[in-house]
Amino acid sequence: MTVEGTRRRITPEREAQLYEAVLDLLREVGYDALTMDAVATRTHASKATLYRQWGSKPELVVKALNAQRRVRPAEINTGTLRGDLRALVMVGDDQAMAEHSALMRSLFTATHNNPDLMTAFRELVIGPTTAEFDALLERAVARGEVPADRPALRYIPHMAIGALAMEELVTGELPTREFLLGYIDAVILPAVGL
Repeated sequence: MTVEGTRRRITPEREAQLYEAVLDLLREVGYDALTMDAVATRTHASKATLYRQWGSKPELVVKALNAQRRVRPAEINTGTLRGDLRALVMVGDDQAMAEHSALMRSLFTATHNNPDLMTAFRELVIGPTTAEFDALLERAVARGEVPADRPALRYIPHMAIGALAMEELVTGELPTREFLLGYIDAVILPAVGL
């Protein structure tokens, strides 16, 4: 089976293996030192296959990061905004959250020096995640739970990302579920009038 002419799809299992290898390499060497050669060697794939499937290192890295997400905001609907936000936090344990935060921070840093990575990150992670948060918030507005004219609605994705990204910088501690649950109740919900 071919896609886009000569592009063959790899199996979902093989794709997951490749993504896990990319994430392992990111943890080991960071974005700047990660190479397509290293990914090819680690996964016993050819560089040609990697470029044919993903086109570039930034796209491969961002798609690997995106693939590790266990749940997306659009997949959660508990009936309340508080319940939805808490459900997002409860998906993983503190260790998984810490690992994800560390990868995100390393990529945030790398985006400043790599416009292609910044573009891929915005298009494949930030844009879709923000749209999913917006849908979650729109449901809360449609239920009458949150007034549609609350100025803070626009900033909720920024607040959520900021909490994950800044906790270690501010306190020296990795963000935990307990911290994020408290942040939801003390910062996000009051900001939207709950």
